[in-house]
Amino acid sequence: MGVFPGSDWQTADPAELGFDSDKLAAVGRWQTGIAGDNPYRLLVVRHGRIAAEWNQGVPVDERQYQASAWKSTLSSTLAITIADGRIGSADDPVVDYSPELMDVPEGFGPKPGRHAFPENAAITFRQLIGNTSGYMKPGEAPGQKFHYQTFGMNILSHAIAATYNAYKTSDPEAGPGIGSLFDRWIRDPIGGSWTWRYQNFAMSDVARKGVFGYATILECTARDMARLGFLWLNDGVWDGQQIVPAAWLRGATVVSDMVKAAEPEAGWRYGLGFWCNDQGRTWTELPRNCFAAIGAGYQVIMVCRDSDLVVVQSPGAPTHPYILGDRLRPGRRQSPRRPRR
Repeated sequence: MGVFPGSDWQTADPAELGFDSDKLAAVGRWQTGIAGDNPYRLLVVRHGRIAAEWNQGVPVDERQYQASAWKSTLSSTLAITIADGRIGSADDPVVDYSPELMDVPEGFGPKPGRHAFPENAAITFRQLIGNTSGYMKPGEAPGQKFHYQTFGMNILSHAIAATYNAYKTSDPEAGPGIGSLFDRWIRDPIGGSWTWRYQNFAMSDVARKGVFGYATILECTARDMARLGFLWLNDGVWDGQQIVPAAWLRGATVVSDMVKAAEPEAGWRYGLGFWCNDQGRTWTELPRNCFAAIGAGYQVIMVCRDSDLVVVQSPGAPTHPYILGDRLRPGRRQSPRRPRR
């Protein structure tokens, strides 16, 4: 466990944090070289202190759209909700808490062929956060297929928020939304500064966006992202306070049994809202206890437990760094599947 940042992060000489200073400087030169004129931010934190930070074309305090990287924060919030007793178990049917998820008849979904199917009534919270729910997907029974999608995550976020009277499908913008829970339970205790807003895909006027739309968009600085990574690195503890249940994070950051059952071994890469490496399938050059929040636009929070290391890109150049042991070194990017609608 390193030093928890206060209002700002402490910095330290890379050598003091166990890095080879020359090699770390070479990473910065490599990043600049591959980026060309493209903007990027790259932040390296070890033992809770900043070892290196590079910025090109993006101010340090600019908040960037997190895309699917928000799923990891949603996973943390689900864990807190269960611990708070508002949801009995991750294996509870979501329909028991948010029956509206079934109120999407044919013709009222996001596009033709996408609507609520009878089998969707069996979807659990675990299946939603693990992207195995099959929600509104024809021929995909709950728990039978890994399908990285947005609408299932929206259902999950609204169901959580509804347990606190923070979201109503009939008037989505009237309540404070799940973003208010992110702020109260995670952002404020760890000293973050992110903001959030709703976003919808283009859909027909009759689409029941209040049910499956209104994605919560997090906008973070790179240092906000590093705070999240440091929280996860420390099993949900922040400066002595347990923010996210440790057992949940330990289980969420390894490949889920659902993915193992639904995918061939080459696809064993996803846990509960996190990309994972415990099976050695996601990043072959990294230790197996590394995991990450990843979003489009190269929004990355990489956590490596063995090295007490957090690396952030926001945005990144067309490749991202690999962490190996105590060193940071460049490597070829291996992208997760693109989010699906």
